[in-house]
Amino acid sequence: MASPLPKVVPARPAHAHRRAGDDYGVSDEPDWRTIDWPAHQHRTQAAGTEVNYVDIGEGDEHPIVFIHGLGGQWQNWLENIPRFARDRRVIVPDLPGFGLSPMPSEKITIEYYGRVVAELCDTLGLGPSVVVGNSMGGYIASQVAIERPDLVERLMLVSAAGVSQMEVAKGPVMAVTKGIGLFTAMTVAQLPAVARRPRSRHWALLLVARYPGKLASDFAFEGLMKGTGKPGFVDAMQACLEYDLRDRLPSIGCPTLVVWGEKDMTIPVQDADKFTELIKGSRKLIMEDTGHVSMAERPVTFNDHLQEFLSYAVAEGELEGELSA
Repeated sequence: MASPLPKVVPARPAHAHRRAGDDYGVSDEPDWRTIDWPAHQHRTQAAGTEVNYVDIGEGDEHPIVFIHGLGGQWQNWLENIPRFARDRRVIVPDLPGFGLSPMPSEKITIEYYGRVVAELCDTLGLGPSVVVGNSMGGYIASQVAIERPDLVERLMLVSAAGVSQMEVAKGPVMAVTKGIGLFTAMTVAQLPAVARRPRSRHWALLLVARYPGKLASDFAFEGLMKGTGKPGFVDAMQACLEYDLRDRLPSIGCPTLVVWGEKDMTIPVQDADKFTELIKGSRKLIMEDTGHVSMAERPVTFNDHLQEFLSYAVAEGELEGELSA
């Protein structure tokens, strides 16, 4: 009988200043607050639905497509977009049912979300791109790499869903999900005030970030809280529980980096081993004392690792091995 996974003990608010580290919650440059974001937001049709997306940057390098997770929106990547938009095109969609993208008429499934991303890439003429997905977004990024390998030059999976949730009891999970969805929809108006106070920010974001109180209050709201309470939440969770792509992961042939927070309380860090086991030549990077949204918790460090990944030579076996950070 397999031994149970080790439990991650939540960090206490008082521990943040002593243990978080110098890079926790520190913004990268250019500062996202200096950008006129509405000027870069657009809407188009993809897979039969309207999609809101950010399109910023230009250059000869491969474009980057960032895909948010369950309960998220494009702003989850605020701390990452500006740095990479300096020398390449960056596309960041709101998945249907989240952010400013309306609910689709078609049933939400991982396959459907994969088609949305693929058709958006085709519509925008991106060609082979670097696809980066967090949580459910990693699930969708994997689906795109499987179904449309021509669109994915490199793949980065950040605390990706797609493995351990297939072994949970679906009934209880959906009951909790519906309760969370109802609660967040009712309390969304209070979130700006919650974000302003370190202690309330800590308890509101404890399941996704290791030290929420150390995050800047404006980013905590804009980047992590603002996307809650959207109509796609329950349907998207159902989609995550229904679709098993584990048997298809070995077909991914592009360079792949699997990134995980050591103290992820949402998806266990052990899932990183399964992804690297199933995706040949992939590399694993564990970010110490970090939660589920490493790109938002330690932006400078995360962006450094993504930049390094972009510089790797594309050759068979080049990405084998393991890193820790």
